[in-house]
Amino acid sequence: MTHPFYAIHSHGLIRVAAATPRASVGDTGANADATIALAREADARGVDLVVFPELNLTSYAIDDLHLQTAQQRATLAAIATVVAASSTLRPVLLVGAALVRNGRLYNCALAIARGTTLGVVPKTFLPNYREFYEKRWFASGAGLTGLTIALGGEDVPFGTDLIFAARDLPGFVFHAEICEDYWAPTPPSTAGALAGALICCNLSASNIVIGKARERAMLAAAQSARAVCAYVYSAAGPGESTTEVAWDGQGLIHELGDQIAESKRFATEPELVVADVDCERITQERLRFGTFNDAATFAGTPETRFRRIAFDHTPVLADGGLERAIRRFPFVPNDPARRDDDCYEAFNIQVEALSKRLVAAHAETIVIGVSGGLDSTHALIVAAKAMDRLGRPRSAILGFTMPGFATGEGTKANAWALMRALGISAEEIDIRPAARRMLEDIGHPFSDGDPVYDITFENVQAGLRTDYLFRLANQRRGIVLGTGDLSEMALGWCTYGVGDQMSHYAVNSGVPKTLIQFLIRWCIRTDQYDAATDAILATILAQEISPELVPAGADGALQSTESMIGPYALNDFFAHYVIRHGLAPSKIAFLAWHAWRDAGLGAWPQDLPADARIAYDLPTIRHWLEKFLVRFFATSQFKRSAMPNGPKVSAGGALSPRGDWRAPSDGIATAWIEELRSSVP
Repeated sequence: MTHPFYAIHSHGLIRVAAATPRASVGDTGANADATIALAREADARGVDLVVFPELNLTSYAIDDLHLQTAQQRATLAAIATVVAASSTLRPVLLVGAALVRNGRLYNCALAIARGTTLGVVPKTFLPNYREFYEKRWFASGAGLTGLTIALGGEDVPFGTDLIFAARDLPGFVFHAEICEDYWAPTPPSTAGALAGALICCNLSASNIVIGKARERAMLAAAQSARAVCAYVYSAAGPGESTTEVAWDGQGLIHELGDQIAESKRFATEPELVVADVDCERITQERLRFGTFNDAATFAGTPETRFRRIAFDHTPVLADGGLERAIRRFPFVPNDPARRDDDCYEAFNIQVEALSKRLVAAHAETIVIGVSGGLDSTHALIVAAKAMDRLGRPRSAILGFTMPGFATGEGTKANAWALMRALGISAEEIDIRPAARRMLEDIGHPFSDGDPVYDITFENVQAGLRTDYLFRLANQRRGIVLGTGDLSEMALGWCTYGVGDQMSHYAVNSGVPKTLIQFLIRWCIRTDQYDAATDAILATILAQEISPELVPAGADGALQSTESMIGPYALNDFFAHYVIRHGLAPSKIAFLAWHAWRDAGLGAWPQDLPADARIAYDLPTIRHWLEKFLVRFFATSQFKRSAMPNGPKVSAGGALSPRGDWRAPSDGIATAWIEELRSSVP
């Protein structure tokens, strides 16, 4: 596929690799050969940037041999060999070598691209404690800026003030630091990131002791989060001297605090761990995170001190696959080890928020409409837990099922079964007589027997239900608990004002539909309620999502929400990347296609039923994404601008106009629609 849409570089992604070559004890020729072999492998895999270990050309653990002229000359020969080999290779190589300059020996990172050494960065922090003795051999690069070093017959930029940027590939901007630099309280990569680098790299030797691998991962994760960047880390592997220490060859790639790739440790063969880092996402995060800009200002605006070394990368805009796992359900944890913790937090955020609002409002009761569907079910079990936590009887929850013209016997039975199982106060109000009277009063054709099921027909029912609930709350000294979720607010799939858009407290407004399903499953799995409640919860989970506002057709088929607005799995995917990251529609389509195109690839959340593990092709994704963009940007913001209070639950975002999302109610979707249509085949 040759359309630019399929190329990672069209979407701000850069392919990086952490390399673990077979090391030697000072055999620079062998080290150069091992480096070139992995560089060629990286070229074949379409890698843009390869990070090698510290001193990988010189060798690290050779002690006083660093100070031998023969060793130093051999290092220069190895560098020349690698530079020459790089002339026909795509990746930029970050290699490690010890170099003499002005009577001092420096532990350096060299950036090499297309037969040229772009620049040399000396190590700043030299460990000289426990098993380390680097100050015996090396000088620190601290304070060395604006300098050059003679290398290969040329003067090459030298100093700790270098970042490297591709002229022809926006986002490909990187910085290099070396091993101990990121153990320091003030890692040089912080300044590099504040100066504009999106990818921070660490060439490390780092011998292994028990627990050190966890420490490295923690530091890489923390630095990628704090410096708002991608972080590529490569530690020396087998082959280095084991006279006093051993090596495990850990390679790590992190982005904004998340680990996206890791090598096998203690591998016997050379290894290249590859991942596509999302530099557009990083840039968007920095735009949102004002503290990042403040930090640059308080640090004296590092971009004015750093030299930006430009190079031509000549990216190929063709399909090279995607070296990155994309979660199909970005609001739902994939990792079983984290799943229960995340569900526990989400559920208890809702319970705590509702408990506080009940106390603050001096409400004696909670009034809730119970339809037997997912959203009202989840709001009701949150309410039950809130009452338990406050030490109040569940009978203070007043549940009302309010059948309309299309209410199914099954969902109504589920509503009653759930209310009885939870032990709340339960009543039924048939809204059909009042709805008929209203339809008759406004002259709607349905009142004359015509089967006209338009938006007015639907909203008369939705509005009456909310109207009853508010008056019941007035009468019974309570608050109306909203049941609508984040997905519905994103799509505007709710009746405005006197309808399900409004309540006294919208406890589900920060929880998307896909997460609600997993939270209910978590409640069942962890025995939050009794067996009778668990049984009815499982039944409700299994039914099709329907608003039940229009009578079934001649074929008996119920009104299907997802057939009208699209699969919630896709809509929640779209919402995440629009709300949280502000990505372009074509980028969202690209990520969705890689996530959903093959049901047999990638990880599925453990609790997801087998029949829900389906695939979507690109035309389907594009179709529903365009529908989403129209609904989100052009038709539904006015509903969000007036939405009631409710807790933010997920870092993926919320839509409150007082919190995560501020937008004009009269906005248009033209820019998003045009970008989608022009960029997606």
